[in-house]
Amino acid sequence: MLVSILHRVTGDGMALVGLTLLTWWLAAAAAGGQAYADFQDLFTVEAGGLNVVGYIVGIGLTLSFFQHMASGIRHLVMDIGAGFELRTNKSFAVLTMVYSIVATSAFWAYLIWGK
Repeated sequence: MLVSILHRVTGDGMALVGLTLLTWWLAAAAAGGQAYADFQDLFTVEAGGLNVVGYIVGIGLTLSFFQHMASGIRHLVMDIGAGFELRTNKSFAVLTMVYSIVATSAFWAYLIWGK
């Protein structure tokens, strides 16, 4: 039940946050150089500084993406008629949550230290 609810929440959350960011970005680009620079400063890391808002939004969207993707694959497997046994279903549900955390951690570790 939790994974099914998370699937809906992450899908809606990515759509809402993504649409909000896209609209804000377009409005900032249309408003001029200073508005765009203010938007960009909020979501980029400056030399020697740490921008918490950018990291929170980025990591949250990444975690939502990986959770939604893993849950979607789980639903695809169930749609073909497999994975309905209680033990298998519960294992797949736990695996989606573990995968999303591990994939998000690996993705951000690569972004921060991998280059």
